[in-house]
Amino acid sequence: MSTGTLYIVGTPIGNMEDVTLRALRVLKEVDVLLAEDTRVTGKLLARHGISVPMKSYHQQSTDRVTSEIISLLEEGKTLALVTDAGTPGVADPGNELISRIVRALPDVRIEPIPGVSSLTAALSVCGFPTNEFVFLGFLPHKKGRQTLLNEIAEITRTVVLFESPHRIGKLLGELSERVPERSVFIGREITKLHETHYRGSVAELNQQFLEGKILEKGEFVVVLGQ
Repeated sequence: MSTGTLYIVGTPIGNMEDVTLRALRVLKEVDVLLAEDTRVTGKLLARHGISVPMKSYHQQSTDRVTSEIISLLEEGKTLALVTDAGTPGVADPGNELISRIVRALPDVRIEPIPGVSSLTAALSVCGFPTNEFVFLGFLPHKKGRQTLLNEIAEITRTVVLFESPHRIGKLLGELSERVPERSVFIGREITKLHETHYRGSVAELNQQFLEGKILEKGEFVVVLGQ
C-alpha cells in the first residue's frame, strides 16, 4: 500500500473571503483534517458547508499525536493541515510536524495549497525593496532578544517581524534606541475590519505609540526598510 498525502492548506487570516477554491475542494475531500483549534476551523468549515473528521494538532501536541498522524499516512489516508489563520509552517509548529513525517516516511507526498499570509501581505504594501528580505518571526521574549535586536540594527536588507499587541510598544522602544531614523511600516489587523497601516521612521512611530495613536489591539507585522 502506498503512503497517503499531506496537504498544507492556507486559510484566511481575518477576512473569511480569503480562501482559494482549491483549498475548499481539498478540505472537502481529505479523510482527516488536522487543525490547530478545531473550534476555529469548524467556523470556516461551517461557512462553506464542509463536514470532515478533524483531529487537533498544535504547539503542545504530544509525540503520541504525531505518531498517530504518521500511522494515518502509512495507511494511505489523505490529510490536510491548517492553522488558525494563515499558512501552516510559517512561524508555526507545522514545520516540526513535517520534519517528523519526512524522517519517518521519506517518500510521503506533501503538497502545499497556497493561501494568504500576513508576511507576504505586508511585504506587498510596505513599499520597501522585497527582492531580498530577512524574516525573523516573533522575537524571543527574554533570552537572546537583545543580541538579536543588535543584529537587526546591522542588517541592510528589509526585515520582517511579527509582534503581539502586548509587546509592540516594547519593540518600538527597543528599535528606536538602535535605528531611530530607519523607515518602518507596521500593518495591524491585516485583512480584518480594522486593518491599519502606519508609516514613518522608527522614532516617529515610537512617538505615535507613546501618544496613544497606535492601538494595542490585534496582531502586528513590522517591516523595517533598508
